[in-house]
Amino acid sequence: MELIKRILRVILANLNSLIGSAEDPEKILEQAVTEMQDNLVRLRQGVAQAIATQKRTERQAIAANSTAEDWYRRAQLALQQGNELLAREALTKRRAYQETATSLSNQIGQQTEIVERLKKDMRSLEVKISEAKTKKDMYIARARSAEASSRLQEMLSGVSATSSLNAFERMEEKVFQIEAKSEAIAQLDSDDLQKQFASLESANDIDTELAAMKTQVLHESENTPPQQLPKAQEP
Repeated sequence: MELIKRILRVILANLNSLIGSAEDPEKILEQAVTEMQDNLVRLRQGVAQAIATQKRTERQAIAANSTAEDWYRRAQLALQQGNELLAREALTKRRAYQETATSLSNQIGQQTEIVERLKKDMRSLEVKISEAKTKKDMYIARARSAEASSRLQEMLSGVSATSSLNAFERMEEKVFQIEAKSEAIAQLDSDDLQKQFASLESANDIDTELAAMKTQVLHESENTPPQQLPKAQEP
């Protein structure tokens, strides 16, 4: 965890420096996440190297133990043949390889602890990066929203409230005038049409009345005997 803390302290220091220089917040967050990812790559490389070193030490310890066993068999063979001096030298070699194997085994234990710690730090950094990405997206969205709001406020502050109201009032008056003109035209058209129909209806009434009068006069003439004109007096 100390490695993670050091990495985060460096990133935080760089972040504060960028903020102090009035940089773009979106660029700052992107750069911070990029640095964390770069550190994660280096940490993974460190873990891989530590694991490789551990494997190499394990192979060396196995080889040392195997060589120690070989020297033990040689000591037995020398002793069986009555060569005690050679057997002693073989056992001395065996002891040296045993000590080497023991030292390597101790190193393997230490290296295992280092590898596990690095793996833990790596997983912790991966979680931190995931959280940072989530926060980055959130902060970028908030920054963009704030910037848009600021631009809108600047735009609105440049427009006079009185002039805006006057503009709306002028537009409203024009709309009223257009509506009144349209209503007047419609009313005139309607009145003209009504007059035409009224004229037709009036003509029909007169024709009907005239026909009735003709019928009445004809009937009366048929029922009334013709009147004789008075005779002229003789002189």
